[in-house]
Amino acid sequence: MIDLRKDSPSGSYHIRGYQQNKVLINETLYETSLIVCSHTLIEKWRPQSLADLQATDWGAVIALKPKLVLLGTGSQLQFPASSILAPLIENKIGFEVMDTPAACRTFSILMAEDREVVAALLIP
Repeated sequence: MIDLRKDSPSGSYHIRGYQQNKVLINETLYETSLIVCSHTLIEKWRPQSLADLQATDWGAVIALKPKLVLLGTGSQLQFPASSILAPLIENKIGFEVMDTPAACRTFSILMAEDREVVAALLIP
């Protein structure tokens, strides 16, 4: 498990670590896809892989009104089709696509800066 506990950002939910197909948020280990921001955790996000991700899956993310979304695509960086990202673009929400470990690290850094960020993590 890679430990990310060095930073103590504000908010209720913190990514504390990650390992292959698992993410530690606060003191709970998650093994399914999820959405997390400083004050909201949505467990069991429907898509389990990038191939499974659909444009309609962004509704819960958009409702959180983030300035930036970090899409973690699993153990490998993969880019979704632009049509899948269209709802984010239409709602003027910035996004970054990266592998899930990178998304976890970046989320922790941005949370420490009190940024309005959401991590949408695909965990197969």
